[in-house]
Amino acid sequence: VRLAESGGGLVQEGGSLRLSCAASGFTYSTYCLGWFRQAPGKEREWVASVDSDGNPGYADSVKGRFTISQGNGKKKVYLQMNSLKPEDTAMYYCMADTRFTCDLTIKHAYQDDLSSDDNYWGQGTQVTISS
Repeated sequence: VRLAESGGGLVQEGGSLRLSCAASGFTYSTYCLGWFRQAPGKEREWVASVDSDGNPGYADSVKGRFTISQGNGKKKVYLQMNSLKPEDTAMYYCMADTRFTCDLTIKHAYQDDLSSDDNYWGQGTQVTISS
């Protein structure tokens, strides 16, 4: 499985961006797809996720502003980001997990004990919001 993010960039506060993640070699019927972000000097944090039943979840910090969706079957996942704030500035990473539910994936991501046999990450795309 390979994940490739795109769509990052520099926008002004209040603007919008749409991140895309293309998944190749992804044929699983049960999975969690998600977005995480990491700002300089900060811990990686979960942003949003969607499971194989299409159920989305969002961090409180982005709820109401970000929307996660899937496209092209399971091969793409998007993150529409509106009303962007300077604190949204970070490297954004696409993640896929084929072992756990999204709740458990997020838990294990914070514990940093996800297995590379079942868990995959993209290289990241930079999002910078200017005030």
